[in-house]
Parts: sequence; C-alpha cells; structure tokens
Amino acid sequence: MHEGKSLEEILAAHIEFTRAREGGVRADLRGADLSRAELAGAILTYADLRGARLERANLRGAKLAAADLSQANLRGADLRSADMTESVVAGADLSDAQLGGIEFFGADLTGAKLCRANLRASNLRDAKVHGADFRGADLTTTILRETDLSGVDLSTNDLSNTLLPVGWKKPTAS
Repeated sequence: MHEGKSLEEILAAHIEFTRAREGGVRADLRGADLSRAELAGAILTYADLRGARLERANLRGAKLAAADLSQANLRGADLRSADMTESVVAGADLSDAQLGGIEFFGADLTGAKLCRANLRASNLRDAKVHGADFRGADLTTTILRETDLSGVDLSTNDLSNTLLPVGWKKPTAS
C-alpha cells in the first residue's frame, strides 16, 4: 500500500498512462517503501520514484526509461537488463546493486553511489556521471563512450575491457 492504494492498482493505472489511455495515471511512488519488492519486468517508464526505498528489490528487466529515481535507495537491488534510458538517478544509492546489462544511455547519475555495483556489459553512453562514486564497481565490458568522465575517480577500477571515451587517460591512484 502507498497513499491508500495497492501497488497493483498503481502499476495498472501507470500502464494505462504509458499507453495514453483514459484513466491512466502516472505512478507516484515518491518515498514509497518497496524494499524487497518483486518488480521484475515492471513497466515504470516515466514513474516518479524520488526518494523511494527499493533496497534489495527485484527490478530485473524492468522498464524505467525517463523515470525519476533521484535520491532513491537501491542498495543491493537487482536491475540486470533493466532499461533506464534517460532516467534520473541523481544522488541515488546503488551500492552493491546488480546492474549487469543495464541501459543507462543518457541517464543522469550525478552524485550517485555505485560502490561495489556490478555494471558488467552495461551501457552508460552519454550518461551524466559527475561526482558518481564507482569505488569497487565492476566495469568489465561497460560502455562509457561519449560519457564525460570529469569529476569521476576511476583510478582504482579495472578498466582493461571497458569501452572508454576516445583519448581518455586513466589517472594514477593517489
């Protein structure tokens, strides 16, 4: 339940919203406690999840394009193969999250915590990552092409199989 409605009701009305059908309502799940929720494959495109608690939630394969997850707690969440194209994840905590194969194209990850996150085979092309914390993150085969990496410390990450911006040089660890 969130603000007097069941999650099922909110998601059903949201699907109608994404299809531009009468009776459709954008999902407003700001501040909702969805910890450990089973949302695999859920359609949450354009949803408002600002400040939501999604710790250890299963969002595998979910559609979260253009969703707002700023300041959300996604610690330990499973977002493998999720579509987060152009989503806003600024200031969110994705520490220890499973993000393998995720689509973050054009997403705003400004100031996000991605400590120890698994980002294998993820696409962060053209993402905003200024101030994001990637300490201990697995960036194996991650696509960072066309991503401005200024303001991001990747000095301790293994980038040997990461697709990096042309001309980018890894700084040495201090």
